[in-house]
Amino acid sequence: MLKELNEQNFDENIKDGIKFIAFTAPWCGYCQRQKPVLKEIAQENIWIGEVNPDDNPSLAERYGIQAFPSFLLFKEGNLIAKFAGYKSKYELLNSILGYLK
Repeated sequence: MLKELNEQNFDENIKDGIKFIAFTAPWCGYCQRQKPVLKEIAQENIWIGEVNPDDNPSLAERYGIQAFPSFLLFKEGNLIAKFAGYKSKYELLNSILGYLK
């Protein structure tokens, strides 16, 4: 599932379970390349939230997002991982699984 997140619904959406969040900017070429990969992973029953930092600057600031795309992994509302840069489907899945072990 790919869900658009914003400053109003972010905290509510990350509070339970495992949540993978992607910060992608519409002007970022790497982010545009990343979107099809995120959609493909979301079809595997992995919950992915997407944040546009231009529309939600306080979220980007709260988590120190300075590079795009950037990824956050939450477990029960707690940040457990943060990484950045374009990743292939398998790199993303391996990263997620590696942090969950």
